[in-house]
Amino acid sequence: MKKTVLSFLFALTASATFAQAPGQNKADKQYTKYAYIDATETYERIVEKGYKSPEVLTKLANSYYFNSQFDKAAKWYGELFAMTNDVEAEVYYRYAQSLKATGNYAKSNDMMNAFTAKTQEDLRGKNYTEHKDYMEIIKANSGRYEIGDAGINTEYSDYGSHVYNGKLYFTSARDTGNFVKRVHKWSNQYFTNVWSAEVTADSVGTPKRFARSINTRFHEATPVFTKDGNTMYFTRNDFTDGKKGKSKDRITLIKIYKATKVVKDSVETWENITELPFDSKDYTVAHPALSADGKWLYFASDMPGGFGQSDLYKVSISADGTFGTPVNLGKGINTEGKETFPFATDENELYFSSDGYPGVGGLDIYMAKIKDDGTFDEPINVGEPANSKFDDFAYFIDTKTRKGFLTSNREGGKGLDDIYKFLETRKLTCEQELSGIVTDKDTGEPIAGAKVTLFDDKFNKISEVTSDDKGFYDFGKVECGKAYYLRGEKDGYETNEQRIEIPKTTGKTDLPIQLEKKVKPIPVGGDLAKTFGIKEIYFDFDKSNIRQDAAVELAKILDVMEQYPTMKVDIRSHTDSRGSKAYNEKLSDRRANSTREWLISKGISADRLTSKGYGENQLVNQCSDGVKCTEDEHQMNRRSEFIIMGM
Repeated sequence: MKKTVLSFLFALTASATFAQAPGQNKADKQYTKYAYIDATETYERIVEKGYKSPEVLTKLANSYYFNSQFDKAAKWYGELFAMTNDVEAEVYYRYAQSLKATGNYAKSNDMMNAFTAKTQEDLRGKNYTEHKDYMEIIKANSGRYEIGDAGINTEYSDYGSHVYNGKLYFTSARDTGNFVKRVHKWSNQYFTNVWSAEVTADSVGTPKRFARSINTRFHEATPVFTKDGNTMYFTRNDFTDGKKGKSKDRITLIKIYKATKVVKDSVETWENITELPFDSKDYTVAHPALSADGKWLYFASDMPGGFGQSDLYKVSISADGTFGTPVNLGKGINTEGKETFPFATDENELYFSSDGYPGVGGLDIYMAKIKDDGTFDEPINVGEPANSKFDDFAYFIDTKTRKGFLTSNREGGKGLDDIYKFLETRKLTCEQELSGIVTDKDTGEPIAGAKVTLFDDKFNKISEVTSDDKGFYDFGKVECGKAYYLRGEKDGYETNEQRIEIPKTTGKTDLPIQLEKKVKPIPVGGDLAKTFGIKEIYFDFDKSNIRQDAAVELAKILDVMEQYPTMKVDIRSHTDSRGSKAYNEKLSDRRANSTREWLISKGISADRLTSKGYGENQLVNQCSDGVKCTEDEHQMNRRSEFIIMGM
């Protein structure tokens, strides 16, 4: 592996070893008399009367969970699990979360273990069950660059890139006018200076040495300019006003300097060269990079209190040009190794080089998304061929053209470090947008003013929006390959929560949200059974007595009739086509009458109830005698109806 000359600039070649881190139907408008029923309240009343079923308990628990009443949610989930474990995996997760809120961590862990066992591919459980090999991740990120020699390299060290106003600014040791050798790790290389070259769409022009006031007989490197071009930050050995500074170990380290552009008689010069207030003679500060808005300066340093050999920091720049206190970017970025050469884009991305993450070899280039709160997503290796088994660093990209430059000391170069131009043919991270329309489940009409909340896969709230006058909501960009939960809410409607997995390819994800009216209109002539999803009142074979499971369903009808004491209902019982017609008519009539008698026994006046069995005379599908049908199709005919005859 070739040696690089960047010993003071945190780009020493590393050894070959590196860390292994790891509905309700639409109401018939021909009818004018309605009963308005709050299904949730009905469920709770019937449960409190002792009529329980997994369906009812799940709806109750979910209702409280969605409204963050976790103690009540835990109570009803507990009763659900006491009755059955045969529930959807999500119920395990919600119960676990509710238990945490009550302080029952042991049982919460049991529920999470069960959840993980049920959903091995769920993003929330993957950290427990599997880990991808890092090289496979790098492989997936590779093949996105077309790379070639920038055309400005020499046999010496050429590195670092910053493009401003049509010019490429870089660092080079090609200047033979200064024969002073390096103090640290003698390499027979000249001290570096800042150079510039015109950049066109296809090529880089002839390099020219930059301003004399910037270049000295010591190292200068990695310049960066403010948007207006009037201020430059750059790296230089500790050398100010002709005086060389030394550390307590008598070594001249490097600092970040600031210079101001001055134009006199159409001649441009750089003056007022000053070191930054957080520089020091006893530690290095190097490689400045500006945020897109110019409010933050990123840099690399081995100042005390860091995590490794060199860390990345940021410092605020106020409107008057003063600086805040440097802030370490933290363990989410920095490691025990070297992190260096930061570069921030206008797409809220931070690129940098590191030897502290699993990579291809040496220094590898990584990208971490900058979040709105200033923290970072997990760094991602940009893959090959941008990265090689040697040192790869000093990444710069124009986010509009996707063209840029990077530096590497890989094999096949001209010098110790060489600058390569590239075209990024595919973005490292896919981009997805999440939006949809909120509609009424029964009418299909858009719902304006609905609150839609976005949660991550651990139910941490991310964002909240309100649907517009067309029911449209939009969360903008979301992360590819990740699971989210969306919760739709609106006064008068049941809360609806949905899980969505975002694709791993760039595009837009549309998630429609349907909300069901909480207060349900039932017209005279309407069927109460459809409101609650009652399909059949089950009886034992050749029996007509009401079983316990049927009582749970009938309790819903009972509750409604208790709330509306003048309501009259006709009970209609139906069978499928199997068996003789005469037998089915008699059986259905007995069962309809048994249902009527049960309601009368619970206090409903007999003059409010009528009943009749229709046998197989009113089939709802094709499953008549001689027609082969599935059990589910036969089930559609075995049904009970509770028709409102008067209010």
